[in-house]
Amino acid sequence: MAGVAVLAISAGGAVTASTAGTSALASTGSQLDASGSIGSVAGQSMSRRGVVVSRDGTRQASEESDPELIALAEKQMVERAAKLDEMRKAAEAQAAKIEENKWVLPLATYQLTATYGEYGLWASYHTGLDFNGNSGDPILSVANGTVTQTGYDGAYGNKTVVTLDDGTEIWYCHQTSIYVSVGDRVNGGETIGTVGATGNVTGSHLHLEVRPGGGGPVDPFQAFVEHGIVP
Repeated sequence: MAGVAVLAISAGGAVTASTAGTSALASTGSQLDASGSIGSVAGQSMSRRGVVVSRDGTRQASEESDPELIALAEKQMVERAAKLDEMRKAAEAQAAKIEENKWVLPLATYQLTATYGEYGLWASYHTGLDFNGNSGDPILSVANGTVTQTGYDGAYGNKTVVTLDDGTEIWYCHQTSIYVSVGDRVNGGETIGTVGATGNVTGSHLHLEVRPGGGGPVDPFQAFVEHGIVP
C-alpha cells in the first residue's frame, strides 16, 4: 500500500508538474500571442502608414497627369503670352506715334526776325515767331493735324490753321499761296502753302503762332524746344 501511495504521490506530482508546465506553456503562448498581436498591430500600422504615403504619391502623380489641370495650365500660358504680346504691340504703337508726330521746322531755309513777346511794330506785343523767307518758299506743316481754317484774315493776311491731334492750333500767316483746304489731313513736313507778304507786313516772311487748345498764343520757340527742335 505504501508503495502504491508513493506511486500515487509521484503520479500526482507529475500531474501537478505537468499541469504547471501546461499553464506555463499556456502563459508563454499567451505572451507570444500577445507579442504576435502587438507585432501584427504595429505591422498593420506601418502598413497603413506606407499606404498613406503611397496614396499621396499616387494623388500627386494623378494631379500632374490630370488632363483638366494640364489644359488649364496651357490656357493660362497662352493667355499670358497673348497679354505680353498685346503690351509689346501697344508700346511699339506708342513709340511709332511719338516718332510720327515729331515736329519739323516750317521752312528749309530761314532766319528768325522777330520772337514772341517783343514790342515795337505791333499793336500790343508780338504773338509768334517770324521766319524770314522769300516769297514762294514752301511752308511745311510742323506736325500731323487737320486743316481747320484757310483764307484771308486781316492783319494776318492769307492764313492756314492746322489743328494737331492734341487740339493745339498752328497758325501760318502772310502766305502767298494756300495749298490745302478745310478738312484735309496733313502730316509733319508736308507742304501746305508758300511764304508771302500779305496782310500787315514790312517784307515777305512766315508768321507762325502756337495756340494750345485753340486758346491764346504761347511762345512757339519754347513749343519747338519741347518737341526736340531748336529754331
